[in-house]
Amino acid sequence: MTRIPHETSGEPNPLLALSLDQLKRRTSMKWRTYPEDVLPLWVAEMDVPLAEPVVRAVTDALRRGDTGYPAGTAYAEALAAFAAKRWGWDGLAVERTAVVPDVMLGVVEMLKLVTGHGDPVVVNPPVYPPFYRFVAHLDRQVVEAPLGADGRIDLGVLEETFQRVAGGGRRAAYLLCSPHNPTGTVHTAEELSAVAALAERYGVRVVADEIHAPLVLGGAEFVPYLSVPGAECGLSLMSASKAWNLAGLKAALALAGPGAAADFGRLPEEVGHGPSHIGVIAHTAALLDGTAWLDALLTGLDENRRLLTGLLAEQLPAVRHRPGEATYLAWLDCRALGLGDDPAETFLHRGRVALTSGIPFGTGGAGHARLNLATSPELIREGVRRMAAALEED
Repeated sequence: MTRIPHETSGEPNPLLALSLDQLKRRTSMKWRTYPEDVLPLWVAEMDVPLAEPVVRAVTDALRRGDTGYPAGTAYAEALAAFAAKRWGWDGLAVERTAVVPDVMLGVVEMLKLVTGHGDPVVVNPPVYPPFYRFVAHLDRQVVEAPLGADGRIDLGVLEETFQRVAGGGRRAAYLLCSPHNPTGTVHTAEELSAVAALAERYGVRVVADEIHAPLVLGGAEFVPYLSVPGAECGLSLMSASKAWNLAGLKAALALAGPGAAADFGRLPEEVGHGPSHIGVIAHTAALLDGTAWLDALLTGLDENRRLLTGLLAEQLPAVRHRPGEATYLAWLDCRALGLGDDPAETFLHRGRVALTSGIPFGTGGAGHARLNLATSPELIREGVRRMAAALEED
């Protein structure tokens, strides 16, 4: 089936719509964690207005008092239609989906289905910090299989890790980040097929966090993990929250491959009570009617990536940056600046710009910082200016 990863929408770039004064009136984590003089380029919230179809769907629901409990399969059907058009994947079976509160809570529920207390869960650092926190809170053991120097999955390291943690028939899981946060790496079909083959060989259950899937740039192709050969026993979590800035409207979908359908039969009924009905409505509208807005956003993010690359070359040439193929996050290697393990601390206290520290991302995170590109070019320019100013001699 023909995939349509990125179209020219004709819609205005949503990253240009809001002024700094407008953004400062927001009350969410990004804009309330630090003092007002700090420019926040850290947590994964976008500085955009919502897509109009989402606003309309939520407003209509509120007007009719449709604020009860979620029901039905409209969200899953919308995601299946989006996956077919966007990724050429017709294998998303609505009957093998479940609505969960959000992706990380869905990850927890999937890991409960396939592992027990103390069992190992493999991750690929540097990786999204909640992978460590949620797995530890679940009383599972985090085991690292670091990415290679090229920022991609090191299949040799992954095999050695699988062999070690799953030896003797021990239960183990692999928490795959796809696309990868913070590097923006988009795993290829060949890589994912190799992962599936290793998982099958060693009896490791794969749980894929695919929340950034809609945020893949032109020239790269997102491949759903459940679409590759050998992934029939895999589990996946998807959501519209990252791509349409809907983190405050809680809803996500858990997906099961055909070999994992029986696992869903053990999913507690009360898990489905956690998602917001309004959230489900918002996510469904985004997937069905918000693709033109998404394409305008992707075009804007492309422009911001090029802008950041140029600004770093001019003002912070010692910072190494490999532009990602997905997400709106930039992973900055600041080790050559001599700022120690946590350069984000220097940028915050001396430059008054907030980035995300690389340390919580695990092995390979020290000396790095993550910058959120989902803002206006004006604020990216100001952010880099402040970062450079933080390095100037007192």
